[in-house]
Amino acid sequence: MTAPDVLVLRQAVHGIPVSEYAAAISERLPDHEVVHARTPGEERDLVPDATVVTGQSLREELLDRAADLRLFACLYAGVDHLPLADLEARGVAVTNASGVHGPNAAEWAIGQILVFARGLNTGWHRQERREFRHFQAGELEGSTVTVVGMGAIGEAVVERLSGFGVETIGVRHSPEKGGPADEVVGYDEGDFHGALARTDYLVLACPLTELTRGLVDAGALETLPPTAVVLNLARGPVIDTDALVASIRLSGIRGAALDVTDPEPLPPDHPLWTFENVLITPHTAGQTPRYYERRADVLAENVRALDAGEDAPLRNQVV
Repeated sequence: MTAPDVLVLRQAVHGIPVSEYAAAISERLPDHEVVHARTPGEERDLVPDATVVTGQSLREELLDRAADLRLFACLYAGVDHLPLADLEARGVAVTNASGVHGPNAAEWAIGQILVFARGLNTGWHRQERREFRHFQAGELEGSTVTVVGMGAIGEAVVERLSGFGVETIGVRHSPEKGGPADEVVGYDEGDFHGALARTDYLVLACPLTELTRGLVDAGALETLPPTAVVLNLARGPVIDTDALVASIRLSGIRGAALDVTDPEPLPPDHPLWTFENVLITPHTAGQTPRYYERRADVLAENVRALDAGEDAPLRNQVV
């Protein structure tokens, strides 16, 4: 088999064949040898000659054989599962999929907000019961939407809300960096709870860090108005699950939309499944048929930068 410039590991994302990813890379890098390894043996045989490897993860046995590796392009936005220290020690750059999920994850958030704003979930439940009975729908215009995390997803959510006549508050670690929201605040208690007190829809789009773990706890839920809705497309542990269940049971908030949960997968007997005002999707907010196309765009840009010997950091470089 031909020695690769770019080696695509046999690790599919979102159930889409990884061969489509290899094809997208080849289309963007016609002058490079792009090879899709289809078996563990092919991965072991091909990795010693590859300068760029891309996949979900890089096993230690492959890293030990990757003598010429210059870049590992991770298919995920999160890279905490990778041997980052070993990669850095070997002089291997690491990039992630930041930004790839922006449009699709933001559409999930907008869709869920509209479900609650217009009472569509109530309509669905009445349809299931074949009950043609009117209900009072609300309106999104004039609401305040707080988005925690001003990365690619958070910014995409705010940008897509611009035509709905809402006020937006962004929450980020460094509020001085600003963002597309009408107002940007930090995580300190005064600013954060001040934002929560004004919030109709709370969208969580932040990474899971020591700062954000358990960020939405019992105290935060108590600060939110009882008419507020919590939407989580970040990571499950950003919300204190027990506190959320208690708040839903006591009508402390109007409802929740969860693409991620803690624990995950959510056990079949978990109480969150039983609430009509909690909408759950199985970690699919980031799914899109264009995932590989967008990831290939980033990879091709970085390969060309490596070829040119540019000193600037690569796009989405984390190591």
